[in-house]
Amino acid sequence: MNKLKGKHILITGASSGIGESIAYKVAESEAIPIMIARSEEKLVSISKNIEERFQIKAVYHSVDITDTIQWSKVLEDILESVQSIDVLINNAGVGYFDTFEHSQWKHVEMMLRLNLEALYYTTYRLVPNMKKHSPTHIVSIGSQAGKIATPKAAVYSATKASVISFSNALRMELKNRIYVTSVNIGPVKTAFFDTADPSGSYRNSVAKYMLDPDDVATKIIKHLFTSKREINLPFWMDFGSKIYQNFPRLMEFILQPAFRKK
Repeated sequence: MNKLKGKHILITGASSGIGESIAYKVAESEAIPIMIARSEEKLVSISKNIEERFQIKAVYHSVDITDTIQWSKVLEDILESVQSIDVLINNAGVGYFDTFEHSQWKHVEMMLRLNLEALYYTTYRLVPNMKKHSPTHIVSIGSQAGKIATPKAAVYSATKASVISFSNALRMELKNRIYVTSVNIGPVKTAFFDTADPSGSYRNSVAKYMLDPDDVATKIIKHLFTSKREINLPFWMDFGSKIYQNFPRLMEFILQPAFRKK
């Protein structure tokens, strides 16, 4: 049985990278992607491709989800048109790699607004609707950086650690009503690094370790409507984070060369 057929799946940050890959996987599974991003041009293109390939009418909304007033109105329109959201994928996020003291404050504010405030608000608005039917699932994209903080990513790591903690608490609050999963990933081949690492130096240094967004999307789709607590990728990085929790000083010493790649 196709567990996703006919389900409505809202995806933030759906115009590229993991979000775009999830949208295609969702349509392939005969579910209806509701794609959210700022770039209307990209959303239109993805929507057309989905309809041509899968005969699924993908829904899209061009909106800045950090603008609470604008996003609130769009959410109202979505809930009026589809009645129910079965899956929420909190995927939108941004990072800027620099030492904290040299960071531009506007970049700090953007990470806080998009990685946290927008994620919290979107979840807050949709939980009441999602509690009315079953099964439903909230998936939030965290990061291995939320488990092992690194130099030049103090704020980014902090926001992703918060995503993981938020998911853990939400899971307990919504037990037996809504599934909650955090997806904690290492570097992924996406446009994320165009902003986080404009010079390309870090991206080049970790290129051989980067995850494919399609593989990440496949893993997420596989675990929808299951009690999967966390999806951690890649395996070796997840293993390292477990050791770090017990031996942080040792791991920070061992991982110094890797930390200096940013």
